[in-house]
Amino acid sequence: MSTDSAPLLEVTDLRVHFPTADGVVKAVDGSTFTVRRGETLGVVGESGSGKSITFLTVMGLINRQSARISGSVRFEGREILDASADEMRGIRGARIGMIFQDPMTSLHPMHKVGDQIAEVVRTHTDKSKSEAHRMAVEALREVGIPSPETRARQYPHEFSGGMRQRAMIAMALVMKPSLLIADEPTTALDVTIQAQILELIDELKDQFNIGVVLVSHSLATIADVSENVMVMYAGRPAELGSRDEVFSDAQHPYTWGLLESVPRPDIRVERLVPIDGAPPSLITLPPGCAFGPRCPHARTECTAEVPELRDRGAGHADACILATEEKGRLRAARMKALGVTT
Repeated sequence: MSTDSAPLLEVTDLRVHFPTADGVVKAVDGSTFTVRRGETLGVVGESGSGKSITFLTVMGLINRQSARISGSVRFEGREILDASADEMRGIRGARIGMIFQDPMTSLHPMHKVGDQIAEVVRTHTDKSKSEAHRMAVEALREVGIPSPETRARQYPHEFSGGMRQRAMIAMALVMKPSLLIADEPTTALDVTIQAQILELIDELKDQFNIGVVLVSHSLATIADVSENVMVMYAGRPAELGSRDEVFSDAQHPYTWGLLESVPRPDIRVERLVPIDGAPPSLITLPPGCAFGPRCPHARTECTAEVPELRDRGAGHADACILATEEKGRLRAARMKALGVTT
């Protein structure tokens, strides 16, 4: 499905800092990206890279008394970063739906699944109890749950893991929001069910022409369903571009490391190579490029200043000071050393 030209979600220089006794934790430190209707943005990075905090902030779920938040978050053309708690409650669930990674802890164990979905409807509309229940049953049907009338009267423990995740998707989409945020939606599921859930999210995106954000620590998870990819490291985007560009012509050494550390169906390698070291402390970030201490291609100038995202053409941007031509040579040498064949 074609995407609309105007951004559905536009995030600019978002920063989320948490003051602590040990110092300021810079959980998100300058994130900029857009999402449009009819497209999926895959957000990938190691644990602690700022993925979840970014989108919890977009949802208004970060306690402002414990965090310093700045930047801009525009949704459907409206700035929502400074929206009141009441305004955000009107947006969450109605205009922005969110799927969390563990449906067993997200669904109340003592309430029937259909009642929990219907409650979303009644929170945002003046629908009657019976009409809200009808909408809940229809939502369960839309996500492929068999016998939805019966299932709506059951409790979460009576659902399998995959069925519970489908119920969470039904809850997120029952109000037909324009944006769906899925935070690690397949983590607790086996491989077969993971594929089914990702395929379902992709189908629903096309059916309802919504924007989707798929957050994951796995490149393989986002490879099949994301039109665009944002690679995050230490609270900032390291690379941003279309899926094809990021997978076939990655420009940041961190993205190279991610691609070289996991099996891929499009290429064959003689060996996989993990990224050396560990992500830095978000309290004491290294000078300049945060990836510098782990980067085999780092040089003195990498410590001079924090590199900004630079567009290399066609919307493909990365935050690395190396010239495109030099990165091409380095990337080719790395691929040769790994014994890569296509």
